[in-house]
Amino acid sequence: MELLRQHLEERPTAEWSPTKLGEAVGLSRATIWRQLRQPSTSNEDELELRSQIQTIALEMRAYGYRPITAELHRRGVKVNHKRVLRLLREDNLLCLRQRAFVRTTDSRHNLLVYPNLTRELVLSNINQLWVADITYIRLLREFIYLAVLLDAFSRRCIGWAISRHIDTQLTLAALQMALNTRTIHSRLIHHSDQGVQYAATDYVAVLHAHKIEISMSRIGNPYDNAKAERFMRTLKYEEIYMNDYETLAEVRASIQHFIEAVYNRKRLHSAIGYRPPVEFEASLARLELS
Repeated sequence: MELLRQHLEERPTAEWSPTKLGEAVGLSRATIWRQLRQPSTSNEDELELRSQIQTIALEMRAYGYRPITAELHRRGVKVNHKRVLRLLREDNLLCLRQRAFVRTTDSRHNLLVYPNLTRELVLSNINQLWVADITYIRLLREFIYLAVLLDAFSRRCIGWAISRHIDTQLTLAALQMALNTRTIHSRLIHHSDQGVQYAATDYVAVLHAHKIEISMSRIGNPYDNAKAERFMRTLKYEEIYMNDYETLAEVRASIQHFIEAVYNRKRLHSAIGYRPPVEFEASLARLELS
C-alpha cells in the first residue's frame, strides 16, 4: 500500500488511478482510497500490533482471540477483541484442535466409593478443593501416564507425576508433591473420579492422615470433575499435541516446563479474571494481609 501511495504522489494521472491500481492488486477502489487517506503512522501501528499478537500466539499456541486480547490489555495495548480476531484470521494464527480427549478411568473394583461433595460447594479461597485426574501420553513405542492435582479455586497445578505405570504409586507421587507445597489450615476436599488409583487403600490412608475429605464423581459424568478435565485438555492441545516425544525423560522435562513456567505463571484463565494462577494466588495473599 505504501508503494501505491508513492505512485499516486509521483504520477497522479489516470494511468495510476485508484481504480486501475485496485484492479492490478486485487483490491476494491474503496479499499485503496481508505488506505491512502490513513496517515502512514497507522500502518506502523498495525505492524506493531500484528507483531505483538504473533508473539503471544506463538508463545501460547492455543490461545483464542479473547485471551490474546486480555494479554494485550495487560501489556498496555488498547485494542478491541474484534480487531484482534480479524488480524488472527488474516495471519492464519487461529488455533486448530484436532484430537479428542481420551479417558483413562478404571472404576471396576470393589473398593469403597465416596459421594460427591462438590455439587453445592461454593469456593472462596485456595486449599478448599483439590481436583485430581490421570491421562496418558503416547511416545514412539509406548504409553506413559501423567497424574495431576489442581487447586480448583486458583486453577494452579499443585502436584503432578509421570510414570510408565498407571497405578497408585503414580497418584501418590502427585499427591505428595501437593502436600509438600501447600499448607492446609481448614476444611479441604479432594475430588477425583472413581478410578482404582484414587480409591486404593494406600491413597485413601494418606488423605485421612491429613484430614482431607474424599469426594468422587459419578461414573460416566465428566462434568463432576470438569476443572481437572479442562486442564488435561489444555495440556494436550497446548503442549502434548505440539510435540513428538521419544523418551520418558523428554516428556518429564517438557511437562515440567509447561506446568511450572507456562500454565501456572503465564497462561491467562478467564475464570480468575484473565490472570495466571500464581499471580491470582499472590493477589489473594495481599488481600489477606491488607
